[in-house]
Amino acid sequence: MKSPALKNYLLWILLALLVVFSGMKVYGRQGAVVETIKKATAPVNDEERVDSVLTLPINTVLVKPKYQGGFFWTETRKDKVERFECSQCHNNKEVKIARAAEIAHGDIVLIHGDKQEPLQCFTCHKENERDFLVTETDLKVDMDHSYQMCGQCHFRQKKDWVGGAHGKRVSYWAGKRVVKNCTSCHDPHSPLFEKRWPRTYSRPLSK
Repeated sequence: MKSPALKNYLLWILLALLVVFSGMKVYGRQGAVVETIKKATAPVNDEERVDSVLTLPINTVLVKPKYQGGFFWTETRKDKVERFECSQCHNNKEVKIARAAEIAHGDIVLIHGDKQEPLQCFTCHKENERDFLVTETDLKVDMDHSYQMCGQCHFRQKKDWVGGAHGKRVSYWAGKRVVKNCTSCHDPHSPLFEKRWPRTYSRPLSK
């Protein structure tokens, strides 16, 4: 009668032989480990691979200036403005609604620019075409490309935004680069963030 030690020894030998033979079979046939390594090391186009599986998560527009990585996209703005198109009301027709301006724009607090020379509505909005913004050089700017107007004063922030050091990326780590627009984070009428205490993780009170 075989001892328990001998039985365990034979069992270990049997298991070792099974591992060796199964390994030889896997490595010896195509479509297993060798083919897997070939697939893993084959060159791929990340952008094409990602775009074939994933779609952009939000409405976007192509940003006009390029950055070192090529073209990129930003969030649209017009579909987030509740009363766009502005020309629905600003159409040179008589306004018959009482207190129309207060109803439409009474919630806007304009704190933008220098205290001695604060910005006015028509500093940014084109007076004769209210659906558009306007630069200091009278360049008409589509609201979806508001970064063009913001960047004329905040040029350092725009340079960082284009390069990826300012703002937030909202798409995938590979493939098409989509970033938040200036007005996605900043209220265009009061762009300065208020001071606040930093957020911390809540801790249970010790007993």
